[in-house]
Amino acid sequence: MLMSNFLRDRKSTREYKNKEVSKDILEKVIDYGKEIEKEIGDENFRFLLLKNGDKVYKTLEGKGGYSGVMIKSPHYIALETLDSSRDSIIKGAYAMEKLITKATEYSLGTCWISIENVDGQIKKELCNNLDGDVNYILAIGYPTPKNPFIQEPDSCRLSIEDIVYKDEIGKNISAEELENRGLSDLFFYVRFAPSSFNNQPWRFILKDSKIILILMKEEDKVSFIDAGIIMYYFENMATAIGVTGKWNLINCEDVEVNGTSYSYIGEFNI
Repeated sequence: MLMSNFLRDRKSTREYKNKEVSKDILEKVIDYGKEIEKEIGDENFRFLLLKNGDKVYKTLEGKGGYSGVMIKSPHYIALETLDSSRDSIIKGAYAMEKLITKATEYSLGTCWISIENVDGQIKKELCNNLDGDVNYILAIGYPTPKNPFIQEPDSCRLSIEDIVYKDEIGKNISAEELENRGLSDLFFYVRFAPSSFNNQPWRFILKDSKIILILMKEEDKVSFIDAGIIMYYFENMATAIGVTGKWNLINCEDVEVNGTSYSYIGEFNI
């Protein structure tokens, strides 16, 4: 699968067929999830399969959901973070997007669902043997067919100039420099990465041989879920254009520029 095509066309599935996913495919997805846990850090997070979708939906209806609306699907996968640290949330979100990519290979649709405000006891009842906390679950199943004559509105995307800076926050970088460094396509496509409410809070600083990822703070909060998501797609798009590397998480003090606060997340060597 071309990551550029996947990312450009990636859309959350809100409606699913009333059809269970075969046991064989579910096992393949979850087995892949266990591989991801070991690869990225099973001390930080784990995936839990919630096979009885009806039970999950009825329990969470009116309590959790995508933009406040609970999504009905035949199955769900819970993202359990084993501690509340920033790194665990980022790694968990990165891992979930990797799992979504695998689910797509089996023609499955997915959708992130927030259950942050759901009572802790309810979460424990839904997820047996819960050692950490679950703030997000993933709806997963076969998408219902869409009317091919209905054009879905495209999400408005920020321009490259809006998300990439040179040396410091707010300093514009030229399209010519990005082109000369072979980074134009990379930044063009990562703009299509999903984010909470399509807020697109990520920004990048190109400094010498590093790309620094920062996130805008909104209502004095940083969405570390969005950080993990953008890091996953950035790495894969970079690989597609021949730039190999991994993000290194960094801890720096937040900064405020022109009334907007930013949190430093990670560095990527190019």
